[in-house]
Amino acid sequence: MTTLRIATRKSPLALWQTEHVAERLRACHPQLRVELVPLSTRGDEVLDRSLAAIGGKGLFLKELELAMQRFDADCAVHSLKDVPMELEPGFALAAILARADHADAFVSDRYPDLAALPPGARVGTSSLRRQAQLRARRPDLVLRDLRGNVNTRLAKLDAGDYDAIVLACAGLQRLGLDARIRARLDAPHWLPAPAQGAIAVECRAGDAATLALFAPLDDAPTRACVEAERAMNRALHGSCHVPVAAFARLDGARLHLQGLVGSVRDGRLVRAEDTGPREAPEALGLAVAERLLAQGARALIAAGAEPDTGPYEA
Repeated sequence: MTTLRIATRKSPLALWQTEHVAERLRACHPQLRVELVPLSTRGDEVLDRSLAAIGGKGLFLKELELAMQRFDADCAVHSLKDVPMELEPGFALAAILARADHADAFVSDRYPDLAALPPGARVGTSSLRRQAQLRARRPDLVLRDLRGNVNTRLAKLDAGDYDAIVLACAGLQRLGLDARIRARLDAPHWLPAPAQGAIAVECRAGDAATLALFAPLDDAPTRACVEAERAMNRALHGSCHVPVAAFARLDGARLHLQGLVGSVRDGRLVRAEDTGPREAPEALGLAVAERLLAQGARALIAAGAEPDTGPYEA
């Protein structure tokens, strides 16, 4: 193979991530020619409804996977937090790059942190996970849906539509917007989406040449952590309809995983954590999921599958 074609979404962040992967590939394989194949996805096009209402985060992947099936592209680059827990048949994750900042970012033009917001302040986020944790910490806030790419969301904040918004630290940092982060929302009190901050490369499962090209980019510590987080979410049948959060970290040969299931309606949170050997991330994810279910997460998950009538403004 002399040319590798990488499918990508057209948003500035997606293009940054794909260019980052391309640069890493060129460094490992100087003779390789890398081309980007920018595509528009339904998740990017439909911005007047929440992801949960239009089919979930998998909408960011479908067109890219179709391009690979048509052999118009050899692989695709994703934010791993947007990748469904079960890949479509015939696809594999060729590489998971070293994780960037996993935390969420509190962003505001007027207030330094979440505690400083006045009662009734308007906070924008389309993530049910973020909404549930906001509801738990500040039930007095007005939560409003917020879609669009990073720059679009910041523009809505700057226009006065919101008093604060919550974004991923990694996305802001990758776009050179570190200065917009007023405060980090971090573990153990606030948990990110499973695999947040990690970039993944997806390819056709039987494409040995592409899998071999990406092998040097795969980061084993990151893969262990995100596999535990994704295994927990998978065991809970988590989706963007259910507020699920997870964060794993390595401590030597041991892997520590924290998990959370929440309710947007009343801010109730169920938490659990456990440790296990680094070599068995999926078993650890399953163990934490079982602890969450034993503490009452099943009812919150069932409620999340119902039509959304939560106390926030669309």
